[in-house]
Amino acid sequence: MATLTQATFTRMDESTAEDWAATASAHHYLEQGLADRVLREMRDLATGPQGFAVDRLTHSIQTAHRAEKAGRDDEYLVCSLVHDIGDLLNPYNHPDLAAAILKPFVSEENLWMVQMHGVFQGYYFWHHVGLDRNSRDAYADHPHYDRCAEFCAEYDMPAFDPAYPTPPLEHYEPLVRSFFAPKA
Repeated sequence: MATLTQATFTRMDESTAEDWAATASAHHYLEQGLADRVLREMRDLATGPQGFAVDRLTHSIQTAHRAEKAGRDDEYLVCSLVHDIGDLLNPYNHPDLAAAILKPFVSEENLWMVQMHGVFQGYYFWHHVGLDRNSRDAYADHPHYDRCAEFCAEYDMPAFDPAYPTPPLEHYEPLVRSFFAPKA
């Protein structure tokens, strides 16, 4: 890591242009490492208690691989890959965390799909845990409803299969690095 100059203010209202130049260099460093941090969080999905037939990393890769085989574009593939990235950091609303990471990079329709996939995925199991599986119907008039329903039905819901031929995360690493690279 390069040595970065640090701001000297202790309150923002006492900052200077030089302070903000120092913080800009740190921000640039953070932008440069975003793909590495996303990949690290993805790898972490393979750790800890799982409960499913496959670990969360495998589930995420299977979701992306199913979308890839269906011919979806790169943005959709990245959304498919990172849709559950928040599972470990925020199990109470992981879709919001994934959406926050993706927001600067994706279309409104893909952002909504990721942010809402938890409610839409509930259609397949919430009735088993005492919740209303039809909760997604509250969004029936939303313009991206069908996209999210399709994402869950075609890619997310069936991606818990230990027998599914799943590539390693490295298969998607170039895409993740390109997608989250700093934009000029």
